[in-house]
Amino acid sequence: MNPISEWLSAYSRNNGDRCFVVGVSGGVDSALTSTLCGETGLRTIAVSMPIHQSTAELALAQRHLAWLADRYRNATTMEVDLTEVYDSFEQLFSQEADTPLALANTRARLRMTALYQIATSSNGFVVGTGNKVEDFGVGFFTKYGDGGVDISPIADLLKSEVRQMARELGILEEIVGAAPTDGLWPDGRTDEDQLGATYDEL
Repeated sequence: MNPISEWLSAYSRNNGDRCFVVGVSGGVDSALTSTLCGETGLRTIAVSMPIHQSTAELALAQRHLAWLADRYRNATTMEVDLTEVYDSFEQLFSQEADTPLALANTRARLRMTALYQIATSSNGFVVGTGNKVEDFGVGFFTKYGDGGVDISPIADLLKSEVRQMARELGILEEIVGAAPTDGLWPDGRTDEDQLGATYDEL
């Protein structure tokens, strides 16, 4: 077992043998995080939460969930479509609908709420998928959204290290090589578009 999965196992054991709940987006960070949880042999719940998701992003998330469930007996997968919840929220605040950033962050916060609903009912931890560059370097996350987690097992990994470890664990190459995106914008903009720099530069 790799050191991160060993740490996850010990953390669960020391905190009441709780399971792991991970949001899966179709990107390499969430794919690696859910795989590291699966490697522990402990119950792992991987959840896709589409909100007006592009077909390509959703397909990658679904492929990873299928791969995870096939590889790890301890892994349970779910797809919770939050589109109608988001649409209701947007309609409720229709006067403020011209603030795209607020609505983008709402997507992340709805997903966080869903993950905690599952984790609380399953005696689990919400496991963060942020790496050292995004979350803990430049602060590229949504407060009380994807930043709202219990533990962050890949917090010390650079993006290049995330990709390397993902390949070592056999994660699908189309996910490892995909352009990173937070999946919060209708135009499909990438992380690097928003950051104004590449991950290698950062």
